[in-house]
Amino acid sequence: MPITTSAKKALRQSKKRGARNKQVRVKVRDVMKEMRALISAKKIEEARALLPKLYKTLDKAAKVGVMKKNTVSRKKSRITLSLAKDKPGKSA
Repeated sequence: MPITTSAKKALRQSKKRGARNKQVRVKVRDVMKEMRALISAKKIEEARALLPKLYKTLDKAAKVGVMKKNTVSRKKSRITLSLAKDKPGKSA
């Protein structure tokens, strides 16, 4: 347990930030899971409609520092690539 006042405050801040970061991570995970489910079910049009929401969620996670910028970029790239692969008549 923290003893000094500053250590107590640091612990409070840490808990708050951890809870906020967890919310963002859970939201990212849920949207990614939904997107992968749509792609695997070959519901390409619905997945395309969900793409802006996924991008927004990932960009927000990078902006607030929950995920690194390159990690977000890689995830967006891979999802978009898998979406393009499943589109008939389109090559990736």
